[in-house]
Amino acid sequence: MGFQFQFQPVFARMDALLDGLWLTLQLAGIGILCGALLGILLAMLRGLGGRATRILVDAYVELVRNTPFLVQLLIIFFGMPSIGIRLSAEQAALSAIILNLGAYATEIVRAGIESVHRSQIEAGLSLAMTRWQVFRYVVLAPALARVWPALSSQFVLMMLSTSVCSFISVQELSAQAANVESETFRSFEVYITVTLIYLALAILLRLLLAGLGAVLFPAGSGLGRLRGQVGR
Repeated sequence: MGFQFQFQPVFARMDALLDGLWLTLQLAGIGILCGALLGILLAMLRGLGGRATRILVDAYVELVRNTPFLVQLLIIFFGMPSIGIRLSAEQAALSAIILNLGAYATEIVRAGIESVHRSQIEAGLSLAMTRWQVFRYVVLAPALARVWPALSSQFVLMMLSTSVCSFISVQELSAQAANVESETFRSFEVYITVTLIYLALAILLRLLLAGLGAVLFPAGSGLGRLRGQVGR
């Protein structure tokens, strides 16, 4: 075993890895925000819309959840120009991330909404709340609180999935790692470094989402809290 670890050439190209990390953070941040909002919107439309709306939302969710993210990415980047829609590599990657995460978030939020008991809705209406207030405070807020751990896990998975975007030459962290590896020929050291970066990102994102969940969904929120507000 004559192998010797040489991390110095990798550290010398850390600027490239940091550039890739920054793009990964941008893709993940914008993708998570927009994908979550899309999921919440579609879950609301599915619950409040008519039969045609439910069919369309269900079709979108099933199509995305049962096809590989890579295939979706390739269709957007290489296939859509055939019908006159051309996106840059970064735009295609972000579009694929939002559409993919939106489908999973829709299903997760839908499950949360369906877990709210009918009696809670009736209690909200009995407090002279409008249907929108009932849906926002009595249905949606508790539903999101219940599924927040599942949503958080999906957000972390989506952040890690940004590495797939290197297939269309998006210069995120994985693509930059490949560039550094081709320059330094230190494959093991490069990918160990990148693995540790991804691990740190995943842990930090989980902690951030846990803190955000504690702020957005504090203990005691929900119908009981609203009952006190209405009483005042």
